[in-house]
Amino acid sequence: MFDNQAARRKFTRRGRTTGVAASVGAALIAVGIGALPAVGADTSAASRTATAAAGPGLGSAALMQSDDFFQQGLVPVRATVDLTGKQALSACSGEETMRELTKGKATAYADVTWTFDTRGTSLTESAADGSTATSAASYEKQLDKLVRGCQDEPRGHWSYGKGHAFTVKAGEGRWYPAFNGDGKATGGVAVIRSGHRFGIVELTGQPSDDPGYLAGIAAAAVNRLAD
Repeated sequence: MFDNQAARRKFTRRGRTTGVAASVGAALIAVGIGALPAVGADTSAASRTATAAAGPGLGSAALMQSDDFFQQGLVPVRATVDLTGKQALSACSGEETMRELTKGKATAYADVTWTFDTRGTSLTESAADGSTATSAASYEKQLDKLVRGCQDEPRGHWSYGKGHAFTVKAGEGRWYPAFNGDGKATGGVAVIRSGHRFGIVELTGQPSDDPGYLAGIAAAAVNRLAD
């Protein structure tokens, strides 16, 4: 079973970028969120596209912005936004998406994949609007259970570490550091909720050896998610 899990994760990490690049459609845009335009894109065109993407319910404005990364030692280069909820949730979830998790019942979806100037470092975020705080809390628990399923792994395997609950003015969440087979910090994941919105954020790679930077990323994600 563990060999199958490892193979699935390797496929997920290889396929996540490929899947995003292949998802071409009206809902898929490649922009630099906030003040950062896409690499090679015309700034004015990128600005117009970002505005169009921020439709009613949940749009790119509710996702992490370029300004959220600098305090964590990350320099963003490019963001790919998708409003269909079809991005893989995390390395632990295999190919499951937010739309699959919610069975298409969420009122809106928004995903983003960020790349940075540090090789091998990227961040994915998938969020949804559950329409009520009760439904959002239920999905939050499902996401947290999914993440905790990758804490107990045999020695030498990639895994998530201990969960850390946090609360900010805009909402709540729980972040988990990730460690490679040698026990070194290599990013992490956070499950977040703000009112009737919820989501999951995962960083692959790390800006420092202290996994505590995930706390800042998770808090910033919750603050952006607030409506």
